[in-house]
Amino acid sequence: MQNKRIPLIFICLIIFSFPVSAQKLLNSPYARFNLGAIEPAGSFRSTGMGGIGTGIRDNSSIYFLNPASYSSIDTNTFIFDFGLDYGINYLSDGTNSHLSYDMNFDHIMLGFPLMKGLGFAAGIVPFSNGYYHLSETVKNGDPGYDPVTGGYLSVHSGEGSLSRFFIGSGIKITEYFSAGINMTLLFGNIHRLNEVDFTDFYSMFHNNSTEKIQLTGINFDYGVQAMVPFRDDYFINAGISYTAGRNYNFKTEKLTYLFSAYNTLDTLSHLVDSEKAFLPGSIRAGMSFGKKNKFTAGFDYSATEWSKAYISSSGVSFGNTRSYRVGIEFIPDKFSNYSLAQRMEYRAGGHVEETYLLIDGEQVKEAGVSLGVGIPIRRTFSKANFFFDYSRRSGPAGSTLHRENIFTVGASLNFFDRWFLKRKYD
Repeated sequence: MQNKRIPLIFICLIIFSFPVSAQKLLNSPYARFNLGAIEPAGSFRSTGMGGIGTGIRDNSSIYFLNPASYSSIDTNTFIFDFGLDYGINYLSDGTNSHLSYDMNFDHIMLGFPLMKGLGFAAGIVPFSNGYYHLSETVKNGDPGYDPVTGGYLSVHSGEGSLSRFFIGSGIKITEYFSAGINMTLLFGNIHRLNEVDFTDFYSMFHNNSTEKIQLTGINFDYGVQAMVPFRDDYFINAGISYTAGRNYNFKTEKLTYLFSAYNTLDTLSHLVDSEKAFLPGSIRAGMSFGKKNKFTAGFDYSATEWSKAYISSSGVSFGNTRSYRVGIEFIPDKFSNYSLAQRMEYRAGGHVEETYLLIDGEQVKEAGVSLGVGIPIRRTFSKANFFFDYSRRSGPAGSTLHRENIFTVGASLNFFDRWFLKRKYD
């Protein structure tokens, strides 16, 4: 049995030896601004429950939003979780619409105990996505056509992403109280292109400008959880986690130049600048209640003072964010010997939030619902987690901002194994 685990450990070490930066190719014009479109955080079990996790403790899953939860990892166990998702984004401004879709690597996490009551976890998860593609073609007779300049093709595109690598530990201080800390490395690159090609006159110079931003830095997440057990395996858990505001290394490179159909090039400007970008702190609070191995219901609240952020050439203003998340999980009969459907974990949840984008005085908002299921893998403690999420991103009522309807399905494998147990029978 020990030899069978060696390949798994080897794969984990290889993966964590290289920086992984996922690129989700869902076309979102909101990714054009600031640090891109912020990605939801959490395992797929959490996503199926609306994204809650600050006040949840579970010995088979990793809830990195509150590192105090790592203390719940059982002695002699090992957790390994990785997932893929497939998204569809339907854009609409009331007149025009566009559809994009993509499958993407989402996360990889592992956890194990260092000793009884002291757990360890690490992983790579997405932070933001910078992909978008906007284009407009203007020909003779179209609105906006100017006979002096003639027709033109305008292209605005972006690619790249920011990711988080976290490593942390949680300790059980008393029977009913735990605390934990994560060290988080935020890293990644986003490239943006703005180009105008004049299509009627070959002798004209086309305009092109590119921008590359690079963000790196280390921060810390702190968390506490209180656990109150009741008779008949009922419980209430509450948790709070906090991330302080921090300065990050921020490098920008901007290049503006003219070019023609004859490949002549005229550089107008080339600027490279390194400075500090300030990202604000966040606070998260959550509570869950339920019955062990039967059901769990929970609520999460989070807030970030993005109005205090400073990022040069960010594009638009920052708005303070607030999010509210609710979720539930139900297991008909976890230990049924005859029915897989009875052993499955059924989940549902929803969320409402204000994003950090403030465009022309209008703050982009998001709301969504999710469903999920956990399917036990035969003769193991492992399971496969699936979720479906529908989220709508738009401006406030009556806003001129476009709408995004985002449909996402995801699948993850959550390997849970007991190590170093002496077997009585072979």
